[in-house]
Amino acid sequence: MPKKYFGTDGIRGTVSQGNINGEMFFKFGLAAGTYFKNLKKNKQIAIIAKDTRLSGYTLEPALVSGLASAGMHVYTLGPLPTNGLAMLTKNMKANMGIMITASHNPYYDNGLKLFGPDGLKLSDKIEKKIEKLIDKKISINLSKPANLGRVKRLEDANDRYIKILKSNFPNKFSLQGIKIAIDCANGAGYKSGPKLFKSLGAKVYSIGTNPNGININGNCGSTFPNKIKFLVKKHKVNLGISLDGDADRVILSDEKGNIVDGDQIIAMLANRWKKKKILKGGVIGTLMSNYGLQNYLKEQKIRFIRANVGDRYVKQKMQKNKFNLGGEQSGHIILGKFATTGDGLLVALEVLFSMRKGKKASELFHTFKPIPQKLINVNVRDKSVINSTKCKKAIRIASKLINKQGRMLVRKSGTEPKIRIMGESNNKVLLLKCINIVKKSIK
Repeated sequence: MPKKYFGTDGIRGTVSQGNINGEMFFKFGLAAGTYFKNLKKNKQIAIIAKDTRLSGYTLEPALVSGLASAGMHVYTLGPLPTNGLAMLTKNMKANMGIMITASHNPYYDNGLKLFGPDGLKLSDKIEKKIEKLIDKKISINLSKPANLGRVKRLEDANDRYIKILKSNFPNKFSLQGIKIAIDCANGAGYKSGPKLFKSLGAKVYSIGTNPNGININGNCGSTFPNKIKFLVKKHKVNLGISLDGDADRVILSDEKGNIVDGDQIIAMLANRWKKKKILKGGVIGTLMSNYGLQNYLKEQKIRFIRANVGDRYVKQKMQKNKFNLGGEQSGHIILGKFATTGDGLLVALEVLFSMRKGKKASELFHTFKPIPQKLINVNVRDKSVINSTKCKKAIRIASKLINKQGRMLVRKSGTEPKIRIMGESNNKVLLLKCINIVKKSIK
């Protein structure tokens, strides 16, 4: 049975429409608080972080009210990267952590990402249990007056997060003499990003650090990497770092201004970790991972397994297969040696650690030639159009045409009202033809 509220990465949608409003966030808080409260008899703690969207000011109080009404004591952390929230959930031994964010989406969207006490995103099974609680009568889950939760603001969350990040590297690790450009997307990493690299001695040139509530991801960040290319060339830096709204994605730029996507980052890390005997098992990618990455890892005798799109599914496959590296082309990369979810700043630190002996970024990356890949997003009112007879027939025709010369992938977006059509082939004319066949059937 499909889930009612949760998508591939938590709950997400347009503010003041559907489920993204104060009333529903109260219900989400009450339901999640009730579920996690029942797992422990003592220390009922929930922690909440958020990105910089204007709607956070209305949604956070409603969520807090729901959690406190369930009997959870709540700590609010303010703007903090998603993995910072995951790390602190575990570090503070909280029952749960909730990130208020819509990640890379525009400012008018918002949502929730939920983490359990282990710092991991919730399984489909747990999400379905919480959904049942959401739909129950509110009065059933309300705590008695004496058992209501208390709420407290934690002012040093970013400092705690930075301390945990740095603890994963040797004490002598320094970025003295290194120049870095960073685009924080006016999002959750706008404080911790520049502060982290400056604390290690780097000269930092930053943009996207002046959030006003509506400029998050606005022509900046990992979805607009041309910004970081420009900054890299302008200041002649060693590495460009581009985050998304909640800083769990990263797209890089080498010192020449060449963009480095998630697949290229994964290829470099897998190769390096194998040589250092750090890599465990192999690499988990997704259905969107470039076929060139798969071929490269095969040449390097590194196992490669695809998961469904979404870093939650990547992490689940990593756990199942006991792998410690996985990620997505979009820049969600999970370094299982250090973290439970994607973290743009952690990945950037690991890359900089690889460069510490004078290596240039351009020497580390671009290890494989990607197969030409085209992705288009078709806006739809109802994503179930993908299951229509017309659309299914078009997908079959396109897949048959491209067979043995590439591949097609058509899927619903788990975070937006869109159908995503992706094709890969060295035959660019055929590639466009197959994509258009599917696109027309959806339109």
